[in-house]
Amino acid sequence: MEGKGSRRKVVVVGDTQCGKTALLHVFAKDSYPENYVPTVFENYTASFEIDKQRIELNMWDTSADFNAQGIGAQHCSSYYDNVRPLAYPDSDAVLICFDISRPETLDSVVKKWRSETQEYCPSAKVVLVGCKLDMRTDLPTLRELSKLRLIPVTHEQVRHTLMPTHKRTNIGT
Repeated sequence: MEGKGSRRKVVVVGDTQCGKTALLHVFAKDSYPENYVPTVFENYTASFEIDKQRIELNMWDTSADFNAQGIGAQHCSSYYDNVRPLAYPDSDAVLICFDISRPETLDSVVKKWRSETQEYCPSAKVVLVGCKLDMRTDLPTLRELSKLRLIPVTHEQVRHTLMPTHKRTNIGT
């Protein structure tokens, strides 16, 4: 290999169970995790070569518990809201994940994740990632969404979420 290597820090955020850990597990280990285990903080490393340049990604899987429900969920969410910012310093990029089969997770991108990442790592590149694409055609998922008069997140909804806004007026430009 020629040239020097490059290390990059990538922080992954998003609502609980939106697919963050599975995304990283598949990328770093080339296998899908069989069992769901809630994440507190987990680090994954992946190395690869692009144009004879070695790249090492240090990927931080964070916990959210945003949109968590049940006893203690509010306390749990506020705990992670205080701990998660410890992952942001020196981030080169942030992946904001949402679950295509849970429209409320896309709402959280606007209500929580976009502003949090802008506050704690304003110079990091931000990438919006839709996870669980296979659920878009999963019949049991579609039935459950239909009962709530919902559909999976559409491309148009994602484009609208990414629409740039004017800093002062917060109106689309």
